[in-house]
Amino acid sequence: MSRHLGLILVLLAAISCALLVVHTRHESRQLFARQQSLQAERDALTTEWERLLLEEAAWAQHRRIESTARARLGMDLPVADRIVVVPLVRSTQP
Repeated sequence: MSRHLGLILVLLAAISCALLVVHTRHESRQLFARQQSLQAERDALTTEWERLLLEEAAWAQHRRIESTARARLGMDLPVADRIVVVPLVRSTQP
């Protein structure tokens, strides 16, 4: 009787271990798939960030700002006799 009980317990332990292995592998696969999707999202965000940095650099170029000021605001460089240099007055009081 005790020998049968021991075999049943070993069989139940083996089945439990097998089920735990299956569960662990399934969870591992799910986590790997999640990792892959997060890495793909990270790569897409990195690409978008690099594109935005390039766009920012393009918008900030001096010639673009100057051409926009000329076209939209009608601004132009003054002639030399109209340029006035204002001296910087430093205050001694904080």
